[in-house]
Amino acid sequence: MLNDLAKKMVFLAGPRQVGKTFIAKQIAKTYQHPLYLNYDNLEDRQTIQIQTWFDNTDLLILDELHKMPNWKNYLKGIYDTKPDQLHILVTGSARLEIFDKVGDSLAGRYFLHRLLPLSPAELKQLDQPIDLDVLMTKGGFPEPYLADTLTEANRWRLQYINSILSTDVFDFEVVHNIRAMRVIFELLRTKVGSPVSYQSLARDAAVSHGTVKKYIEIFEALFIIFRVTPFSTNIARSLLKEPKIYFFDTGLVNGDEGARLENMVAISLLKHVYAKVDYQAEEYVLNYIRTKDGQEVDFALVKNGHIEQLIEVKQSDQNVSKTLYFFHQKYQFPAVQIVHQLRYDRLVNSIKVMRLKQFLSELWL
Repeated sequence: MLNDLAKKMVFLAGPRQVGKTFIAKQIAKTYQHPLYLNYDNLEDRQTIQIQTWFDNTDLLILDELHKMPNWKNYLKGIYDTKPDQLHILVTGSARLEIFDKVGDSLAGRYFLHRLLPLSPAELKQLDQPIDLDVLMTKGGFPEPYLADTLTEANRWRLQYINSILSTDVFDFEVVHNIRAMRVIFELLRTKVGSPVSYQSLARDAAVSHGTVKKYIEIFEALFIIFRVTPFSTNIARSLLKEPKIYFFDTGLVNGDEGARLENMVAISLLKHVYAKVDYQAEEYVLNYIRTKDGQEVDFALVKNGHIEQLIEVKQSDQNVSKTLYFFHQKYQFPAVQIVHQLRYDRLVNSIKVMRLKQFLSELWL
């Protein structure tokens, strides 16, 4: 990130309370005259609007700037006229790259870095113990993960979600039916790991298909959920169009241990994909496979439009999934089955059966 700051602006995006401000302030310690400004702070907002910072400022950190009208035009103006020594770091708790408000494009002027909750690979890099059960129950956000008890973690979570659903959603547009939005949110918590039908959600929440789509897009933009869509090329079967939806906070999953396990794996895989995209400029996507006749593989890592690896997640079943075996044999896709409760890795018909902790700890951050 330090190298990128010397070349262009850096956008650091990720969920609220995931550690963006901490990282920004750690980076600030490497500069002589840094300045941190948060658009949510009224005094800072005035400083941002009239651009009253010292000429010798060498790092400008702008937090939550996406809430400012025409923020892209504002940033473009600052970047295009800034002195050479000024580096710019923009942080935000929404997907900065998805805002398409009226204004000039920032294309070519920034590098995007996405910060997600703690994963086994990150814990390994930090030389910390990897406790998958803690990650599944408390989630990977720093505060609940480090909480002494599950009750403390759940208290944090309740306040966290209430704050987002009652405040942050209105940064996008006016939500007229808060009740329906919360109903959809609660329904999504019960559907982790299964393809989600917007029509079914619309019936259950008594709203239109378009309203469901809008609320899900808001949840996604605020880093509450993310969608994993079906892989749609190179397979000669009709594929379902419904996405699977996962939560950035595994602690929000309202399901059995299998659902929480799959959600935790999904976050780790997404973090792996983002690292490949953000740091290596590789075309990586996380998909899943499910045919109309019910054959499904949990995840597919896709590079340049081609499946790089199929991944099946199991709690304790060491027998290779029949569907995983089918796709591996028919299309020669590399495949791995990762198992939470497994003593030894092994190879079965050229399919890897691996300990889940080992597999996740070897992913990119």
